[in-house]
Amino acid sequence: AAVPAEALTPREMQVLELLAEGLPNKAIARRLDISDQTVKFHVAQVCGKLGAINRTDAVRRAVRRGLIAL
Repeated sequence: AAVPAEALTPREMQVLELLAEGLPNKAIARRLDISDQTVKFHVAQVCGKLGAINRTDAVRRAVRRGLIAL
C-alpha cells in the first residue's frame, strides 16, 4: 500500500510538479536551486512513497490520485 498524499513533503511536491512538466533532473535542480543529487533523492522518495517504478509512473500515479493536474 502506498503512502497517503499528505506524506509527501512540500519539496517533494515541487519536484513532482516539475517532473510532470517533463523537466530533467538538472533543470529541476536549477529551478529549485538545489543539487542534482538532491533532486535524485527527492525523485527516489516520491517514487517510493507513491509506489512508482520510475518518474513517469510517479507522475501518472500522482495525477490519478489528484495530487497534481497536467
